[in-house]
Amino acid sequence: MLSEIRITGLGVIEDATLDLDPGFTAVTGETGAGKTMVVTGVNMLLGGRADSGLVRHGTRRARVEGRATAVPKSIVQQAEDRGGELDDEELLIARELSSEGRSRAFLGGASVPVSVLGEVSGDLVAIHGQADQWRLLQPARQRETLDTFAGKPVLVPLQEYVSAYKRHREVEAELTDLTTRQRDRLAEADLLRFGLEEVAKAEPLPGEDAELAAEEERLAYADGLRTAATTAADALASEDLDSTRPNDVLGLLSLAKQVLDGEREHDTKLAELADRAGELGYLAADLAGELSSYAADVDTDPARLSVVSERRALLSTLIRKYGAEAGTVDEVLDWAKRSAERLTELDGSDERVELLTGELAELAATLTELGRQIREARIEAAQRLGVLVSEELTGLAMPHATLSVEVHETVAGPFGIDEIEFCFAANPGSPARPLQKSASGGELSRVMLALEVILSDTHKVPTLVFDEIDAGIGGRAAVEVGKRLARLAEKAQVIVVTHLPQVAAFADRHAVVLKSDDGSVTTSGLVALDDEARLKELSRMMAGLENSDAAQAHAEELLALAAERHKKPRKSRSKG
Repeated sequence: MLSEIRITGLGVIEDATLDLDPGFTAVTGETGAGKTMVVTGVNMLLGGRADSGLVRHGTRRARVEGRATAVPKSIVQQAEDRGGELDDEELLIARELSSEGRSRAFLGGASVPVSVLGEVSGDLVAIHGQADQWRLLQPARQRETLDTFAGKPVLVPLQEYVSAYKRHREVEAELTDLTTRQRDRLAEADLLRFGLEEVAKAEPLPGEDAELAAEEERLAYADGLRTAATTAADALASEDLDSTRPNDVLGLLSLAKQVLDGEREHDTKLAELADRAGELGYLAADLAGELSSYAADVDTDPARLSVVSERRALLSTLIRKYGAEAGTVDEVLDWAKRSAERLTELDGSDERVELLTGELAELAATLTELGRQIREARIEAAQRLGVLVSEELTGLAMPHATLSVEVHETVAGPFGIDEIEFCFAANPGSPARPLQKSASGGELSRVMLALEVILSDTHKVPTLVFDEIDAGIGGRAAVEVGKRLARLAEKAQVIVVTHLPQVAAFADRHAVVLKSDDGSVTTSGLVALDDEARLKELSRMMAGLENSDAAQAHAEELLALAAERHKKPRKSRSKG
């Protein structure tokens, strides 16, 4: 629960701190004093949207801090995971808003994204205001309310139903896609089969196109290649020898070595040169032999050239059809591998259709069974909820008003086979009509409060904040609203911003937002009231006069009436 709220620079509030305890805390104040800023500040702590216009004029930033005690371990762990920590067993939650519109959030002292506050603070505090009353008119909210009241008999099968419904939609979509695209799949499979057969018939080998290109080049220029190799070999080692002067490289190198050898004994440098001439002779002889061998091996077979050219033409056709940008046989082989996998997938579509059809039938049966189970539990819970709300409305000064919860069967949807509708009748002779068409603002406030009281056993949020949900209510009805809020405070921390003294009188603690005006700047602060100050504030709320004897007497009566509730133990409401 919250132990403290501090607000600085927000709206008319310059700096105010509200210390909180368990139970019922009422926040009151004159119109314009800024009591709604308390709720606005709490909403900021919950990660809600914040307008820079809320920053107090002349102030650079607004800041709201909340301290929570008895924080669940799961929330503490989330804070620690983000670098935060507890401060004296309390979790500090803070939000800053600059006048330029920049927003910062803090959790346990660590800076975090604003969205994190919504994830964490939402488990600590829930705000109920007039906007929530209108949300109650929405069919989805009415369904959620009934399901929450029903508890496990609805929520357990509903969880299974939601999962099955999601899978049913997925299977249905895939099955529809498979059946509607059957003609396209058959055409695609035929094209893939034709291409794979064409490639398989050609039996291309990796890198074969490059090898054939090189071979075709050699075959096409075989005569020139042989002539070049023969001429070069003759230049190195000619068979036509001249006895007086050699005319080939080997002969000239041999003559050079012979001349040098004749004088090598007289100079070591010359001896080295003679050896190098001998090495060149060996290299030239080796090269001449390889050239002669190459010339003898050059293939001039026209038949082989024709075969190679035809093979290259066939591979080129495959490359144009199934290759990619590089245009190689390897790309054709890659295409064939991918196409074979795709063809296997397409050929298995019929089996997939059969499998999905069976699964769809099973899911439909499951949804039907769960839908009926949920519907029966909702009908039973709807009857009980209608009776209990009607009883609460009687206590809220609406003795003839009734709320009925209608469960209409419809087509299967994401949350069952039902449409939930809250119907309201203010008088015995009036027909029950949908809540949004029949309830006034004050009546809607009391219906919502009645639901809150009835559903209080299901609340997991330790702190409930109510923002003037008593609008449009007065007299005895206001007294009963105060009693109900006091009952809620027995199970959760309740903070109520109210303008009704009948409501504030039932609070365990009373704080007032005081407004001061120095002629130029208005400031507001939160002050906890003692018994005497509380009596004056209740008198002001009744008559607008703090010192009115009649108002004070009435205020004393209210406080005495409120004190009686502590003397009467209340039965807990059982839920099915």
